[in-house]
Amino acid sequence: MPHAIGQRWLSDNESELGIGLLSDFDARTVTLSFPATGDRRVYSKNDAPITRLTFAEGEKIRHLDDWQMQVTSIEEKNGVLVYFGTHAETGEETGLLETEIHPAIIVNKPQDRLFAGQVDRLEHFNLRYQCLQQRARLQSSELRGLNGARIGLIPHQLHIAKEAGQRYAPRLLLADEVGLGKTIEAGLILHQQLLTERAQRVLILVPEPLLHQWLVELLRRFNITAALFDKERVAEAMLDGLNPFETEQVVLCAQSLLNNKKYHEAAVEAGWDLLIVDEAHHLSWDNGKPSRSYQQVAELADETPGLLLLTATPDQLGHEGHFARLRLLDPNRFHDYQSFVNEEQSYQQVADAANALLDKELLSDDQLRLLNELISENDIEPQLKCVQDTSLADDLRDQARTELLQQLLDRHGTSRVLFRNTRAAIQGFPKRCLNISELALPSAYQTALKLNRKSDPQEQLVQALSPEQSYCELEGDSDAWLNIDPRLDWLIDTLAEVKPAKVLLICSLKRTVLQLAEALRNKTGMQVAVFHEDMSIVERDRAAAHFADDEQGAQILLCSEIGSEGRNFQFAHHLVLFDLPLNPDLLEQRIGRLDRIGQQHDIQIHLPVFAETAQLRLLQWLHQGLNAIESTLSIGKQLYDEFEQPLLDGLRLQTDAEHWQQLLNHTRQRRDELIAMLESGRDRLLEISSRGQGSAEQLVNAIAEQDDDIALTQFMLRLWDVYGVNQDEKGEQCIALMPSEGMLGGDLPTLTEEGATVTFDRSTALSREDVQFLSWDHPMVAGAVDAILGTTTGSTNVAVLKNKALPEGSYMLQVVFTLHAPAPGHLQLARFLPAEPIRLLLDKRANDLSDKVDFDQLSPQLSPIGKHTATKLVAALRQQLPPLLRTAESLAQQRAEQATAQANQLADDYFRAELDRLSALKAVNPNVRDDEIDHLQGQSILAQQALEQAQVRLESVQLIVVHHA
Repeated sequence: MPHAIGQRWLSDNESELGIGLLSDFDARTVTLSFPATGDRRVYSKNDAPITRLTFAEGEKIRHLDDWQMQVTSIEEKNGVLVYFGTHAETGEETGLLETEIHPAIIVNKPQDRLFAGQVDRLEHFNLRYQCLQQRARLQSSELRGLNGARIGLIPHQLHIAKEAGQRYAPRLLLADEVGLGKTIEAGLILHQQLLTERAQRVLILVPEPLLHQWLVELLRRFNITAALFDKERVAEAMLDGLNPFETEQVVLCAQSLLNNKKYHEAAVEAGWDLLIVDEAHHLSWDNGKPSRSYQQVAELADETPGLLLLTATPDQLGHEGHFARLRLLDPNRFHDYQSFVNEEQSYQQVADAANALLDKELLSDDQLRLLNELISENDIEPQLKCVQDTSLADDLRDQARTELLQQLLDRHGTSRVLFRNTRAAIQGFPKRCLNISELALPSAYQTALKLNRKSDPQEQLVQALSPEQSYCELEGDSDAWLNIDPRLDWLIDTLAEVKPAKVLLICSLKRTVLQLAEALRNKTGMQVAVFHEDMSIVERDRAAAHFADDEQGAQILLCSEIGSEGRNFQFAHHLVLFDLPLNPDLLEQRIGRLDRIGQQHDIQIHLPVFAETAQLRLLQWLHQGLNAIESTLSIGKQLYDEFEQPLLDGLRLQTDAEHWQQLLNHTRQRRDELIAMLESGRDRLLEISSRGQGSAEQLVNAIAEQDDDIALTQFMLRLWDVYGVNQDEKGEQCIALMPSEGMLGGDLPTLTEEGATVTFDRSTALSREDVQFLSWDHPMVAGAVDAILGTTTGSTNVAVLKNKALPEGSYMLQVVFTLHAPAPGHLQLARFLPAEPIRLLLDKRANDLSDKVDFDQLSPQLSPIGKHTATKLVAALRQQLPPLLRTAESLAQQRAEQATAQANQLADDYFRAELDRLSALKAVNPNVRDDEIDHLQGQSILAQQALEQAQVRLESVQLIVVHHA
């Protein structure tokens, strides 16, 4: 077709420019003006990347004056097209010159792009279809939000996360013992709530020393970027007249920040979907009087639908305080302490019946009556008879007991608002083996302590526990102690003895870490890594990676106290405690870096200590008195508070040996008393509920099976190739990624200009925190899928099928639709109606061949062709294709109606079963909240309404032409 002024053309590479107007041309160039954007482009006439815009009969076009007409016929006059048709508003016959077409039309519907000659590459078309498949898979996965965290697959953690994370506005007390993973559980719940849009705005309150730990855990384990708020940031925003808490979606701050009244009011006014409070036992309530921090959280909790309270000591700082924290979760349910105490007495009867079942004992008549009353809505007589019949086989009676216990779980006490796992109930922990090395105190230290004796009690204590400090003060040299301290040679010998095993060393001060590291390098030439509070997160990552590397890495990582916060070094099992903290909880944090579920070896704890000094006495109190080194101790801080003064007197060597031994005996006796009280108060039914016996293992197996599936690896490798991401195998199941210029869909989440190293292997990710763990939930995966499906990429294609069994020149149309129901994200409608691609393969007679030839079978047989040829083929079939598309849409609509009917039934069955279950539970367990039932009823109505609005949408279209050559 000859060029003519006024013709309408499209840019093949810049579709966002809209429709171009041919404003000038000569023998060599063509000039297009784009009125919608004001741009102008000059192209070479011979190979211009532009396509003539033409519309076909039956299509609608828009006039400059914003009225529409439907085309009935087309004529050409002097190279310019004239469209004739029916005015959309008046119904009159009218004409419209090509030059009068509205310039702001954006051609992005697949059929429009195909007819306009905007044909995508074959691999882009295939990638789009694969992205549609994966998106549907993600939407309907029951593992969403659970499988993507950088965590070991620990059954009780995953059970709690699944149970709580899929609730509406969960209000829970997570009270697992130290080392069982409350932070991981909270992170998993948060991850699910964010991914499913049940929560969008989240406030996390933690003690100030734990801010960094939470920041790192959220980012590294769950890919959640939290905004860290401090006084400076909040004050600066308020000076600008802003409420700082409204500027971010996920906010992390110290609870002490809210002691400022203005800051607290701003936080309450901002409004949140979920509030998370760590170390919730600090929210004290004494004799009916709430503390300031309790009142602050109570005001926030009143205005926030979801609430997670985390504490390892739910009932150890006073039973009234425990009630008060439950009151935060549901003030209507827990309104009176005495009523709560009276109600708990009835729990004991249920616990006795549960314990009889657990211990495989016969039930008493009272226990039989109790179970019948408690599970009144179900007929449990067969199970009760089976349990009591000693003539039956053991496996039948065990099955009946299990069924009865399962029915008790939801109905029992606080089991819906409290999760409590204990080490006594959870298996899989290593032993702790203490290796003590008593060393003689250097005479120079003894002299320094005499000459430099302090008068202040606190300074006396520091001197007694760290005699090297007095020596360095006298010498005027901060690292002079390394020349005489036997602990340095002891450390070198220990490293040689356990080599090549990795060793983690923790001590109190950064200065000691740096001095020890330098001394080790100078005396041995060995590689060492350091980790302290003045390092950036990136520097800490590098140090941790250097330590984790088995081939070229450091044997030892030396950490200041921050090393006991937030990091997981369980690939090592040798721990050197170069000094000891006074606080038993801090000691537990140190050991907890290695002593975790999943640790494959016994923990070897190495401790150098000077004989006949305060160091030895502190070790004796922690080890002999508390047994806090070779076993976990959740009541360590409580015992420290009770014995603080006599302990400090003894450490200052103001107590003789006899009285010191009495203190050790008294400490041990008191510890045993408290442990016995805790053991007698164990709620074994609650422990079963908290660890999800049976179902939790099934969940672990499902995630492990998905980990082993190579579908994600294959999908991402294909996507990176097509997307334009450079890849380099790095060994250890890692891949180094680097962005290239002009990537297909722009930037990918978490892939920076410096690149990224990723792995699909969970164990590699657990030992290499500098490596991103890719899963179906990872932002890079989800972002890549969104980047493809959020644009027109791959929505059109023309390909050649070289198959001599088919007639030369015959053609097929491969068309892909999706079914969408408009609904808010929190409704999670994809559970019932995932956006599965509806694929059709029509021959030229409109016969659907999709059930005979699937996508993966056809795709390898297709060959790409040049764009010029593709455009000519589309033009040649311009009149035949629209009827095929209309047939495809009709067939897709039929499938959509079937899918919608099935989704309606699934939704109805789900909501009906859940409402029946919760209503029955509420009759026997008041911890089922009214708003849970009300919310579920509202969700059911919204789901039905949304499904009624479901409609098909054309996603992509491919013309396939048979050619034998």
